[in-house]
Amino acid sequence: MTKISPHALRVADLPNRKPSRFSIAPNTNEKAKIANELGILGVRKLTFQGELAPAGKRDWLLKAKLGSTVVQSCVVTLEPVTTRIDSDITRSFLSKFDAPIGIDVEMPEDDSVDQLGEYIDPYEIMIEALSIELPDFPRRPDASLEEANFTEPGLSPMTDEDARPFAALAELKNKLGKSEEDT
Repeated sequence: MTKISPHALRVADLPNRKPSRFSIAPNTNEKAKIANELGILGVRKLTFQGELAPAGKRDWLLKAKLGSTVVQSCVVTLEPVTTRIDSDITRSFLSKFDAPIGIDVEMPEDDSVDQLGEYIDPYEIMIEALSIELPDFPRRPDASLEEANFTEPGLSPMTDEDARPFAALAELKNKLGKSEEDT
């Protein structure tokens, strides 16, 4: 059985005629655990507010706003980069859900649809949404990547010019073409 957070809502207990509102604002310890789980330096602010409303007889629709300020390492300098994230999140929970079966499965076109289970956990949805919204390559505005050369001791490092062998051939061809014109 999966661990259920204190924010999980038991579907059988939800009113089926009106939306159920929720508001999640993790404390400092919870934000530190989330940052660790996501492999980032920190989560300064995090809120997830919305509602879970019935959609038809047995399905549910979650609509929420995710607001967060996160700190990640710059991909160039490894210095901290602070990013503000504000996103609207929508998830549909369907009682009749045709889940793909097998080892090789493609992602469905609509990734906001989930199988309706016994619980709907806004806390887990918040963490998933935050992980999706994180910048893949956070970078400081003033960061620049200079040429870096690495090699084993005693060997000469490969440069960017060495990686372009056809540039040297083109230069040789130009030189040969000029000597033929001179003769």
